[in-house]
Amino acid sequence: MRSKTIPFKEGQSMNIDLLKNYVSKENWGKHDLRALKGELLKCAQEKQKCFMPLDKNTYSGNPIQLIDFFCGAGGTSLGFASINEIIPAFNFLGGCDINKASAESYAHNYGTPVINRDIIELAQNEKMLKEFLDNIGYDKSKPTVLIGCAPCQGFTSHRKKHWNEEDDIRNNLVNVFAEIVSYIQPIAFIMENVPEFLSNRYWNYFSAAKEHFLQDGYIVKENIYNAASFGVPQERFRSIVIGMKKNFLLPEGYLEPSDYRTVREAIGGLNPVHAGVADPGDPMHKSAAHKKSTIEVLKQVPHDGGNRPAGVGPACLDRTKGFSDTYGRLYWDRPSITITHYARNPASGRYTHPVQDRGLTAREAALLQSFPIGFEFMGKSDDIYRQIGEAVPPLFATGIASNILIEMMSSEPTSKELENSPKSIEEPVSSSYSSVIAGIKIKRKEE
Repeated sequence: MRSKTIPFKEGQSMNIDLLKNYVSKENWGKHDLRALKGELLKCAQEKQKCFMPLDKNTYSGNPIQLIDFFCGAGGTSLGFASINEIIPAFNFLGGCDINKASAESYAHNYGTPVINRDIIELAQNEKMLKEFLDNIGYDKSKPTVLIGCAPCQGFTSHRKKHWNEEDDIRNNLVNVFAEIVSYIQPIAFIMENVPEFLSNRYWNYFSAAKEHFLQDGYIVKENIYNAASFGVPQERFRSIVIGMKKNFLLPEGYLEPSDYRTVREAIGGLNPVHAGVADPGDPMHKSAAHKKSTIEVLKQVPHDGGNRPAGVGPACLDRTKGFSDTYGRLYWDRPSITITHYARNPASGRYTHPVQDRGLTAREAALLQSFPIGFEFMGKSDDIYRQIGEAVPPLFATGIASNILIEMMSSEPTSKELENSPKSIEEPVSSSYSSVIAGIKIKRKEE
């Protein structure tokens, strides 16, 4: 029987109410709901601004189970939580992370148990994995979405000089996650990583995991995205891998470079603070207490995107290429550079405030990652910066989550829809995607 395309009118919130009729698995696959993707995404992103830590009772009856492995603080899950504000779809069973502070942040914000475990142990011991699933209330009769954003440090371009050394054990975590997927057989899974994950150097890890997924009956698609195209005020290129038990379309960003959100939009309204001094109304709005010598360097860096002048700061920076961003300031009216756990340190890159003489506060880093003010991080200062830097930006995650839900509920895509949608990357992108990113940015400036 031919599926029906649901009619809708642009800009009418009543369209979203239609989706509530299709959230039950019994109603999936009968209609093409893709015309509502954009409206769902933007409504959910708007709701995300008002996020507060969740009470499990508010979502425990929702039909689709969600388990977040390598959860960190829960940036990816926040995208799915934002969808729940529009459609009651996802039931958060738990987020699992080897880092205790990250596991505590996830549990605090999502109302789930603290699951401070090593996923390798779970993958290698079926009895332990079953006990884990029983403890979090997993029901194999219900549809499940798995998130598996394995640590990316082993794949990053910053480690190129180590690429010929012994393989980083973290790279194998991708295949460990594949073992978990094979056991649980979720209706869909998502993996996020740095672009280098799909490069020549690491293609063997990805292709091994993909082959595992294919053998389990999944259709797997992958692409590289700039999170800025989903409203994140940051240039952050990431690979996304999605697997489903049916054909589907990949997510698609909705902003052109000229419309990207800027640093000013994200943090321009915050109170000015001195280095090492917290805003009285926001303990997270506090930067590192820099050395006097660091402050003196920053005072000489021109405002709004300025670079460290030659001869200022450590002499080694003038003798070595590749440090042009060190002590550099963010531009007010551009997206920020990629936020990492080093964002507190101006010596680690362009992490100096556009006009104030200090590195970024934890609040600024969180907002540039698109975390809402209401999201609460557990742990010490170092823990918080790390959780922020390692997270999937929640606005980006909302784009992924809205796409996953609509594709699960919709009928199979038509050949025309497949032709017009983002294409899956079927060959490695290059030895290092960092050079490709640089080329994209240079070309954009010339246009």
